Parts: sequence; structure tokens; C-alpha cells
Amino acid sequence: MTKINWDKFPPMPGFDSVRMKREIQAAIYEETKNMTSEEYLEYIQNESRLFREEQRSRRTELAEESQT
Repeated sequence: MTKINWDKFPPMPGFDSVRMKREIQAAIYEETKNMTSEEYLEYIQNESRLFREEQRSRRTELAEESQT
């Protein structure tokens, strides 16, 4: 597992993480509120797959950057 250097991520003045979380939750609710259980499960599985692919891609980019 890669160790994160948190010094690279200073606090962002004015950034409200709780508000951001609530906005994301509200958006997901709006997207899924009329779905059946099966549709919701498929939605979650697809979003999870997309997230994993994005993370793999980002790790590859970081590895390539560190080699230069």
C-alpha cells in the first residue's frame, strides 16, 4: 500500500466537506429514487466498476510520473 504524504494536501479555506457530501448524496438520490431494487443494484455495481477503473488509471499515471 502506498503511504500518503498529507503535507501535499493542505487544508482548503472555505471548503465545506459536509456540504459536498450532502450534495453528492442528494444527486445520487435523485438519480436512483425511482429505480427498482434490481436497477439500483446494477447502478451501484456499475458506479463501483467505474470508480475502480478510474483509480487504476490514476495509479498508472502516478507511477509513470514518478519514473520521469
